[in-house]
Amino acid sequence: MDSYEYTELLKKLSTKVENIAQIIKPVELERRLGEIETIEQDPEFWNDAKKAGEMQKEKTSLNSLLVRYTKAKNVVMDAVDLYEMANSENDESTINSLYEDAGNLEDHITNLEITMMLSGENDSSNAIVSIHPGAGGTESQDWASMLYRMYLRWAERCGFKIEVLDYQEGDEAGLKDVSFIIRGENAYGYMKVENGIHRLVRISPFDANAKRHTSFSSVMVSPEVDDDIDIVIEERDLKIDTYRSGGAGGQHVNKTDSAIRITHIPTGIVVQCQNDRSQHKNKASAMKMLKSRMYELELEKQQAEKDGVEKSEIGWGHQIRSYVLAPYQQVKDNRSNIAYSQVNAILDGDITKMIEGVLIAQKR
Repeated sequence: MDSYEYTELLKKLSTKVENIAQIIKPVELERRLGEIETIEQDPEFWNDAKKAGEMQKEKTSLNSLLVRYTKAKNVVMDAVDLYEMANSENDESTINSLYEDAGNLEDHITNLEITMMLSGENDSSNAIVSIHPGAGGTESQDWASMLYRMYLRWAERCGFKIEVLDYQEGDEAGLKDVSFIIRGENAYGYMKVENGIHRLVRISPFDANAKRHTSFSSVMVSPEVDDDIDIVIEERDLKIDTYRSGGAGGQHVNKTDSAIRITHIPTGIVVQCQNDRSQHKNKASAMKMLKSRMYELELEKQQAEKDGVEKSEIGWGHQIRSYVLAPYQQVKDNRSNIAYSQVNAILDGDITKMIEGVLIAQKR
C-alpha cells in the first residue's frame, strides 16, 4: 500500500462513518438509553417482568450498537490524526505501521455495518437449529455430524451457549437428526443465512474403493419465539407420539417413553425432543420448536408474497453452499458467490466471515 491508496482508504472509511451516523443517529441512541435508565429507577418497573425483560433487551441492543459505532469512529479518527502527524514529521516507521494495520481498520467498519444489518425484528433472538441428513445413509449422516460440529465450534468461538433438544445417532456413524438452540446476541441474525441445503464432495472414508461421493444435509433455522407470541395451533391438527429416548442418559431415560415427537398435520412440520427425563418438559420444548418453525414459515410466506414469487420447498438441487474436499479443496457460497480455500478452518467453526459475506451480498 502506498500513500495515495491509504489516503483514499481513510477518505472512504470516514465517509462510511458519517453515513452510518446519519442512519443510526448516535445522539438519539444516547437519549433513549438515558430514558431507559431513568425508567429503571422506578421501583414499580420490575413488577412487570415481561415489560422489564423487553426493555432490558432493547437496552442491550442499543448499547451494543452505540459502543461499536463509537469504537469504529474513534479508530478511524485516530488513524487520520496519526497519519497526518506522521506525515508532518516524516515518521516512516509509524506510516508503515499504519499501512500494515489497514486491513484491521477496514474490519472495524465492516463489523459495524454487519451490526446494522442485524437489526431485523428477530435478528437479536436465539436460534433454533435442526440438521437432517439427506439420502445416502452413512455418508450423509456423517456429513450432518460434521455440520453439527462446525456450528458447535462456531458458537464456542462467539461465546454463545448451546442447548441440545434432540440428538439421534446414526446407524454406523454420524447422526440421523439433531435439534439445538444457540443462545447469544444476534444468534438468529447470523444463523438465518445457514438455512438451506449444504453439499459435500469428498473421497468417502466409508468406501473401500476410495471413490468420490456427494452428500447433502439440510439445515433449518428459526428464531426462538416468546411463549406469548400469537400463533394459533389447534390440538386437532397435532399428532403426538411418545417414544423411548435413545443414546446416553441413564437408566431412567432409556426405560421410559419420555421423548416426544409432534407432527403438525396441515404443514407437515415434524419436531421432536428427548433432552429431558420429563415427558412434560420435552413436550413444552417441542411445542416451542413447532411455534418457532411455524412463525418462520409465515415470515417466509409473507416475504415471498412481497417479492411476488411463490415459495418453493427446499430441494436437493437448491444447495446454498458447496464444500469440496476432493479433487481440490474449496468452500463456495452460492449467494455471495465467494469461494474460500481454508476448508479445514471453516469445518472447525471459522465461518463468521463467510456468514457476513452472505449478509452483505443479500443487503446489496
